[in-house]
Amino acid sequence: MQLEIVKAKGLAHNSYLLSDHGEALVVDPRRDCKIYAELADRECAQIKYIFESHCHEDFVSGSAALKRFTGAEIGHSAETHLRYGDHDLKDGETFYVGDLKVEVRSTPGHTNDSLCFVIYARLHNETPLCVFTGDTLLAGDVGRTDLLGVSSNGAQSKKLYESVVERLLPLGDHTIVYPAHGAGSVCGHNLSATDSSTIGYERQMNRLLHLDEGQFVRYLEEQHLSLPPYFGKARALNISGPPPMSEAGRAVNADEFEKLASRGATIVDTREPGAFAGSHIPGSLSIWLDGVSFFPGWVLDNERVLLVTERPLDMEAAHTYLGRLGFDNIGASLCGGMPGWRNRGKPWARLKTCSAEQLKEALERDVTNVLDVREDYEWKEGHIGGAQHLFFGDIKKQHEQLPADKTLALYCSWGARATLAASILLGLGHANIRVVLGAIRAWKSEGFPIERA
Repeated sequence: MQLEIVKAKGLAHNSYLLSDHGEALVVDPRRDCKIYAELADRECAQIKYIFESHCHEDFVSGSAALKRFTGAEIGHSAETHLRYGDHDLKDGETFYVGDLKVEVRSTPGHTNDSLCFVIYARLHNETPLCVFTGDTLLAGDVGRTDLLGVSSNGAQSKKLYESVVERLLPLGDHTIVYPAHGAGSVCGHNLSATDSSTIGYERQMNRLLHLDEGQFVRYLEEQHLSLPPYFGKARALNISGPPPMSEAGRAVNADEFEKLASRGATIVDTREPGAFAGSHIPGSLSIWLDGVSFFPGWVLDNERVLLVTERPLDMEAAHTYLGRLGFDNIGASLCGGMPGWRNRGKPWARLKTCSAEQLKEALERDVTNVLDVREDYEWKEGHIGGAQHLFFGDIKKQHEQLPADKTLALYCSWGARATLAASILLGLGHANIRVVLGAIRAWKSEGFPIERA
């Protein structure tokens, strides 16, 4: 038996290749899926099955593309209304991969089509080895239950409680847990940084498993996790069967890039916040390279995207990240980056910045307003006194409520999301803004006071 964990950066998505005696199973593959075939070849195994734990909303599935590569059979819940696949998996069904038995367990709650896959050794098929839990049970948490809407949250939370307590905990404390997400995913809140866990460890350390049903339901009803707009796009692609990822775009010179931009494309600048602040193409969005793995889902729609990168190889990484979110309309990247743009005499702009110490001095002189663009839970855990709170994902809709009587200083955890928010505001016509580089981390490091909600 050999298990490989395949991670999708930024999305905190974990997928798996399990192989034994020349056969393999892939669970919840990502869209750039050739890696599973490569891993299977390394183990001299043929991918036999591709199983989906549910219809995902936070990333585009690679099942359909992987089937085209390998001919493997796709299995998903009978409750999943996908337009592709070979097996409508039902509770209690079993499959074999080499000498391993795979048992399907229906675990509704996160979604109604959620499944877990319990793995047994053929010679000891009454004692589970491990379980792939999808978004049902996560390390340190459970899956969110609000994807069907606020009105259904209570009912879904009750289903999830029953699924965890009645379908997973009885597997035994020794059973290894392999979830679909780790720390940083929007599918949970208090996820552990570990890739795996055990039923016993979760029983002891996962605080949600210490709650009774009523407490469990109330906790999830009051959680209020962010819901990125791209979730609907990703779900629609996953239902219909996503096409293969497009090829990475070409690099073009500054003149051609300018022509492409003039036709209505959105420029995404993937350099670090400090570099964007120093000089950028007017109207571009600042989304640092690692952030491209998730944050475009908040600010992009279906428009054509042009890329400004720090290094030529960053184009390929950004293209992959965007494709995992379902954004395929990527036109080109700027050859030579910002130096090439400036050297051609093209227009460029700056974004003002300040340090935590400079912000404190400005607040003491009452010459600045402060905007915290982090998520609700971050704001509640501690924020700068007097700051207004507006999540960066809501800025386009609510920017008119921002004060304009003074300079507006934006901060987040270290400066990246604040720079993204500032680039949005610049595009909307707000000029008197600046970003606090180092942000709340620097503020705390200086020992400056914070307030908690």
